Amino acid sequence: MGKSYVPEPFRIKMVETIKMLSREEREEKIAKAKYNLFNLNSEDVYIDLLTDSGTNAMSQEQWAGIMRGDEAYAGGSSYLKLIKTAQEIFDYNFIQLVHQGRAAEKVLFGVLLEKGKYTISNMHFDTTRAHVELAGARAIDCVVEEALDPSKKAPFKGNMDINKLEKYINQYGADKIALIIMTITNNSAGGQPVSIQNIKETSEICKKYNIKLCIDAARYAENAYFIKQRELGYQNKSIQEIIKEIFSYADMFTMSAKKDAIVNMGGLIGIKNDDQLFQQVKNATISYEGFITYGGLSGRDIEALAIGLKEGLDENYLKYRIGQMEYLAGLLDDAGIKYQSPVGGHGVFVDAKSMFPHIPYYEFPAQALAVELYKEAGIRTCDIGSYMLGNDPDTGKQLKADFEFTRLAIPRRVYTQAHLDKIAETLISIKERADKVKGYKITWEPPILRHFQASLTPIK
Repeated sequence: MGKSYVPEPFRIKMVETIKMLSREEREEKIAKAKYNLFNLNSEDVYIDLLTDSGTNAMSQEQWAGIMRGDEAYAGGSSYLKLIKTAQEIFDYNFIQLVHQGRAAEKVLFGVLLEKGKYTISNMHFDTTRAHVELAGARAIDCVVEEALDPSKKAPFKGNMDINKLEKYINQYGADKIALIIMTITNNSAGGQPVSIQNIKETSEICKKYNIKLCIDAARYAENAYFIKQRELGYQNKSIQEIIKEIFSYADMFTMSAKKDAIVNMGGLIGIKNDDQLFQQVKNATISYEGFITYGGLSGRDIEALAIGLKEGLDENYLKYRIGQMEYLAGLLDDAGIKYQSPVGGHGVFVDAKSMFPHIPYYEFPAQALAVELYKEAGIRTCDIGSYMLGNDPDTGKQLKADFEFTRLAIPRRVYTQAHLDKIAETLISIKERADKVKGYKITWEPPILRHFQASLTPIK
């Protein structure tokens, strides 16, 4: 029996009408989109689970902040409010505003990485890996073994494999490791949390070899909630206290604020105490993002971000947020549909390899499931598998991902229990005819981050 639904800790004040196309219309739309969900128009989507990034519903306080935003080019009051808020939450001396997480990576990695260097992460997400490679470096994943078995339940499947981490450092040489990146929660591993103990142990290894530790902080609040629920000694700690301890072990962070800060646009770079590095970051920000006190954002966006950073720490909200994932996962448990378990913080990652064992990785089972979800019910999702992973940057050969997940990323404060029921019903329907579903092949792809633009066709 699945979990009961956690009631929303808010009232709905505004609604947006969405439409439902017929199956025939949806099949025509996805064919025209060359079987790439990113090519669909949003008005042709009924339930949009493509991402939880920037697709959130802002609060009345944030919308009020939109009207108060200071649009000054330099030194605006909204900027000063944001910096003060971020410094209070993370306890870092230096905060740099950018327009989103991808920009944070471009700015910071451009300063720290170069050809011949490596980064090691509990798992790089696609854009993180891309920015590592664009800077000339190479990315190495180092997640714990239990993460590789979706059916195995473990409290912190997002953790760094500490033994492998040290082996990789010795194998490649500490002087070649430019950065250790800890992604919280671990998106590519299924939104799985990382324990404070693991972050602390990773930090100790970084100090031993004089390597900087960077946190990918897109979903830091959700990770803190999991720590409070699951890690011994943290049940009586506040979310804020847990966050301060997490970030105390790192030297810097990048953040897409479009997730846990519950805004539609924004990002941050945090530097704990390295003023020389911060100056380099500021210099790069001016080149890529605009002046340092607006970082590619309007003043109204900055004001909403300052408010959202605090709202995302509310425990009642986080209980509801994680509760949505647990509710949907419970429905899938009842139907015998496998996913990365226990369920993560920002979505349910359905095990497409388990649903379609007859589709090999190079025919992209997770993308096949994403297409079926759209054709069946107008649900737009995303492949987190070999299709997204792409080709080896040196050999050009298709890489085989550790997982073939179809990610159902749930936007914050957007969808209701009835929407989640519809998602589960659709997956059950697809499972009943799973053996008839075919894979896909790529007919065109760009050289990097191909899944955003590639064209596909069904295999006959």
